[in-house]
Amino acid sequence: MKKIITIAGSNSQKSINKSLLLYTSNLLEHVEIISIDLNDYVLPMYGVDYEIENGIPTAVKKLNELLDNADGFIIALAEHNGTYTAVFKNTLDWLSRANVKVWRDKPTFLMATSPGGRGGATVLKAAVSYFPFLGANVVADYSLPSFFDNFSDNDISNTELKEELTQKVQLFKQHLILNSIL
Repeated sequence: MKKIITIAGSNSQKSINKSLLLYTSNLLEHVEIISIDLNDYVLPMYGVDYEIENGIPTAVKKLNELLDNADGFIIALAEHNGTYTAVFKNTLDWLSRANVKVWRDKPTFLMATSPGGRGGATVLKAAVSYFPFLGANVVADYSLPSFFDNFSDNDISNTELKEELTQKVQLFKQHLILNSIL
């Protein structure tokens, strides 16, 4: 059974990106979903001096081991001031010190949502261009604009946006299968 790691790039307990991620995870069948909550991996702020003095934190090593066993990743990115949240960027910085190919050349589906009409488009665009440098095989990306207008009762209410997500999930699944054949 394929192992898919999901990560919401937020430490908010009420993260709308976590809601989108859970919804998307439920669209996948016959896979094991391993959901990573960044609150379970509290890390010091990355700095080269800290790393030299203390090494890589145990929490990073544990998270890195989880990533080793993944067949693919689905990451929902919250956007703070047009970029990654501080908690996500810090985690990413630490993970890159443990293994520069953070995403292991595995199929990666990137998503974002926000209360606004752009749906986290700025952070999503940044991630689509940057993640391949960290070993991501970005096979699809998806933005859900105006979260509170388009998502209610744990479902996407906008038919076109729901269909687009369904198509992107299918594309991700196809790449998971293709990746296991190669």
